Amino acid sequence: MNETRASSQNPDLFSAAEAVAAGIDFAELSVSPAGLFWNEFRPQDAASRIWRWSNGALSCLTPEGFSVRSRVYEYGGGSFCLTDDAVVFVNEADQQIYLQPFDSPTPHALTQGDKRYGDVRCARGHILAVEEDQDVHRLVSIALVDGRRDVLAEGADFYASPTLSPTGDRLVWIEWWRPHQPWTSTRLMSVERQPDGNWGRAHCLAGGLGLEALQQPRFDDAGRLYCLTDRAGFWQPWVETLDGFEALPAAEADHAPAPWQLGGSSWLPLNDGAYLASWSEDGTGVLGLRAADGSLEDFSGEYTRFRSLAVDDQYLYCIAASAIKPAAVVAISRSDKRVNVLAGGVAPLPADRISRPQPLRYPSGKAEAHGYFYPAMNGEDKPPLVVFVHGGPTSACYPVLDPRIQFWTQRGFAVADLNYRGSTGYGRAYRQALFLEWGVVDVEDACAVVEHLGERGLIDPNNAFIRGGSAGGYTTLCALAFKDVFRAGASLYGVSDPLALAEATHKFEADYLDWLIGDPDIDMARYRERTPLLHADQIKVPVIFFQGELDAVVVPAQTRDMLDALLEKGIAAEGHFYPEERHGFRKASNLAHALETEWAFYRKVMGS
Repeated sequence: MNETRASSQNPDLFSAAEAVAAGIDFAELSVSPAGLFWNEFRPQDAASRIWRWSNGALSCLTPEGFSVRSRVYEYGGGSFCLTDDAVVFVNEADQQIYLQPFDSPTPHALTQGDKRYGDVRCARGHILAVEEDQDVHRLVSIALVDGRRDVLAEGADFYASPTLSPTGDRLVWIEWWRPHQPWTSTRLMSVERQPDGNWGRAHCLAGGLGLEALQQPRFDDAGRLYCLTDRAGFWQPWVETLDGFEALPAAEADHAPAPWQLGGSSWLPLNDGAYLASWSEDGTGVLGLRAADGSLEDFSGEYTRFRSLAVDDQYLYCIAASAIKPAAVVAISRSDKRVNVLAGGVAPLPADRISRPQPLRYPSGKAEAHGYFYPAMNGEDKPPLVVFVHGGPTSACYPVLDPRIQFWTQRGFAVADLNYRGSTGYGRAYRQALFLEWGVVDVEDACAVVEHLGERGLIDPNNAFIRGGSAGGYTTLCALAFKDVFRAGASLYGVSDPLALAEATHKFEADYLDWLIGDPDIDMARYRERTPLLHADQIKVPVIFFQGELDAVVVPAQTRDMLDALLEKGIAAEGHFYPEERHGFRKASNLAHALETEWAFYRKVMGS
C-alpha cells in the first residue's frame, strides 16, 4: 500500500501497515495435560489458527487451507475444544466441525451440510455444540466415534454454554427468547440423566423474568454449580444451594463483558467456593483469586485487562494486555506470580512513544459517562481530537495498547475512546441506560466529551472528529446529523437506517432495535427522528464510509443509500467498499487502507 506524502516524508512515522500488523489477537485458551492451546488471528493472512504450547515449545496445529472461526449468531465464538489426543474445531469456510489428532496434519470432518456450529465443548466422547440451522437454533451432541448427532434441547430462540457436570449426570445451559439479548434477560436451564441413560425433562434454575441476565455456568470438581448473574446489579458469581442461588464474595463490579460471542471465560470456580476471575476497578482490570472467605490474592501485575482464563495446578493462564503491552498469552505462576509470556506481547512502539490512557469520568446531560483519553504525542497544547465510538452498542473499550489509537496519537491527534452510557463494565443500570435511548444518550456522551476536554484545555474543540464501526457508526452519523460539534466523521459498516437494518439483519439482532429505539409500528415517529438517512440534509460536514460487501449485519445497500443521499446534497462524502469483507474487516491490506484513507480524509478537511 502506498503511504501518503506526509507519511513518506517521515519514515519514522508509525504507518497504517505497521498498526495493522501489530493487531495480532488471541482467543479461547484451553489447557489439558497435552499443553495450552489457543486460537490466534493474524491480519497478514486473515486466518485464525490453533497454537499449542507444550514443554516450552510452540507449534501451530492448523494446516493451510483451514481457519478456525465460528459464525453462529454471526459473531461466533467457542470455535474449538480438546479431547485427550485431538483438537476439535469449527472450520471458517464451511462452518463444519472437524477433528484433528495432535500428531496429524490432516483434519477430518465430523459434520456435513449447511448447518453452522459454535460453542463447541468436548465431553465424554461427544461434542456439545450450539447448532444453527438457518433461523432455528438448538443444542446438539455429536459422537466423536461416528459423528452421530442427537438433539439435546430445542424450542428456545437461542442457546449458549452447554456444560456437563464432572460425573456426566447433569447438563446445564443458557437460553433466551426474542426480543431479549443475552445481556438483558436469560434463563439457566438444567436436565438430569435418568437411570436408563436418557435425559429427563429440562427445568429452569434461574432467570426468565426479564430482571437478570445469566452467563458462563460452571461446575467445580465436586459437582457444585455456579453461574454469573447480574441480579444484584453486576455480573458476579453465585453458587447453587438447596435454597437457590446465593452470592459469593465479590467486588462490586462486572466479572464479565456482554456475551456477544460464545465461549467466553472471564471466571472459573476452583474448589470450596474459591474462584479465579477478572473485573475492573476504577477503569483498570484486575485478575484475582478470591477465597471462600472473601480474601483476595491479586495476580494482575503490570497488566490492565484479562480475558479467556484457564487454570491448572501450576499456572493461571489468560490473554493479558496493558497500556504499553499488546495482547499476549501468559502463564502466571500460582506460587510466586512470575509471568511467562508464551505468545504475543511485543509492542510496536518504544514505551516512551506510546500514548497512555487516562480514565475519563465526565458529566453528560443529567448523568455521567466514562472512557479513556489518549494525549497526542507531538506536544501540541490543543491538538485535534478523534472520538472513538465502539460498536455493539452494548460493548466496551479498555485501557490497553491499541495500535489504531497509537496511529492517531503519533500523527498529532488526541483520542477519546468512549464507554458511553449503555456500555458494559459499569453494572446493569449503566448498561440499561440505553433502553429506548439509542441515538440520544450515546450521542449526548460523544458530544459532551468534546466540551469536557475542551474546557480542560486538552484539545481544540473546533477540530473534533468522530468515528465508529457498526453501532458506533450509527452514533457517529446521528452526532453529525443532529449536533453541531464535529468537523467530520467516519462510519465503518455503520447503521444509517435502523428500520432497514431491522428488515435485513440476522436473527440474533432482529429485535435488538425494539429495545434500543422501540416497536417499529408503534414508535415509527421515534424511528424517523433518529434515522440519519432521513436527515442527511442536516449533515453539513464531510463523511467517509467503509463497508464490507459480504456484511450480513449492516448490509452494503444501507451504506450506499446514505452515501448517495449525502452526495446528492453536495456534501463532501467518500465511500470505500471491500468485496471480501464481512462485518468487521480482517484483511491486513483492507485494514491499512481504511486507516490511511481516513487519516488523509481528515487532513484534507483541516487543509493540511
